[in-house]
Amino acid sequence: MLKNVEHIGIAVKNLAEAEIRYSRLLNIQPYKREVVESECVSTSFFQIARTKIELLEATNSESVIAKFIDRKGEGIHHMAFEVDDIAAEMKRLEGEGFVLLNEQPKRGADNKLVCFLHPKSTSGVLIELCQEIKNG
Repeated sequence: MLKNVEHIGIAVKNLAEAEIRYSRLLNIQPYKREVVESECVSTSFFQIARTKIELLEATNSESVIAKFIDRKGEGIHHMAFEVDDIAAEMKRLEGEGFVLLNEQPKRGADNKLVCFLHPKSTSGVLIELCQEIKNG
């Protein structure tokens, strides 16, 4: 079951500049910066109450984020929802006719397992499912 909006992902051309802009906008500093090698992105996270803003900068020109910015410019890239059991939620959503972009959950940023839903099956919005990775 989808619990709440975990974060909103925003594609940016320059992470350092965007961090300054969002720090001024939100009146807080990012709590974490992380490179996700498998996705070829550098990320920066801000948190307001339970919702996070994830800024995403491509680390190379072949990155999904670089291609997104080339097509659409900077802006909202995806919306992520927190789930308790990502495998069960993937199975449920696939059964409801949604198209999954991943056959299995994969490790994402901020200590999460993630899976994406194709925007063609979600009215043009890239949806990410996120499950906290339990340590131990």
